[in-house]
Amino acid sequence: MSTPLFWRVLMAIDRGFVALTGRLEVSGDVPQELLGKPLLLASNHIGNLDPFVLIAACRKIGINPRFMLAGGLLDAPIMGPALKACGHLRVDRRSANVGEAMHRAVEALRKGGDPIAVYPEGKITLDPGMWPERGKTGVARMALGGGIPVIPISQWGAHEAVYWGNLHVSGWRDFLPYLRSWLSAIRKRPTFKVHFGKPVELSDLSAETMGDARRAHERIMIAITEGLVPLRLDEPDLPRFHDPTRPTTGSSPWRPA
Repeated sequence: MSTPLFWRVLMAIDRGFVALTGRLEVSGDVPQELLGKPLLLASNHIGNLDPFVLIAACRKIGINPRFMLAGGLLDAPIMGPALKACGHLRVDRRSANVGEAMHRAVEALRKGGDPIAVYPEGKITLDPGMWPERGKTGVARMALGGGIPVIPISQWGAHEAVYWGNLHVSGWRDFLPYLRSWLSAIRKRPTFKVHFGKPVELSDLSAETMGDARRAHERIMIAITEGLVPLRLDEPDLPRFHDPTRPTTGSSPWRPA
């Protein structure tokens, strides 16, 4: 499956947008032998900008990610058809069809082509220290069910560019926190750090064995967290950047001791 031209154009625009907003630093890579084969990219989720940063980082190492997106985004006027044309996949996390969505993703991956990027947490972390929250086993189930390798990706810095903002946007004033924080970032030029870790070892686990999906999920989240530690050595406890709009009601079971 080749990358749609429209998506290539959008990714080129995205790279310019990220370069305008801050400085991108990428470490690690995807093993050459995994390129062009079924592959899952599992990342932590720290802010509204980090999908854009993740896309730019992937382009920098020569891969074109597709995303698993909430159904609401794909149903939106104008944006929805555009996202579908780019080859992104649908998942309705609260629907009874989640299993079906995972099956579609595995089938899409088996056909080859571009890897699929996923956020195991399912949402932006609200842990006070911005360590990954518990997350769900969907990524692990896809990996085990399809025998698909998982590359853990750790991100830091994107939270400094765009505020968490509002859960519900009902008018133009609700966009102001996003706009003000982004304009401030253009001036301050935060550093966006993205690390591609080594494939998570899952060969001893099976989709048919009870408890293995949970074990696989734990390994994926621990790998993401371990990759995050060196990206924030000078911020081991709380993030230096304070976002006044972001709740701190979550908790991370993966936080390093």
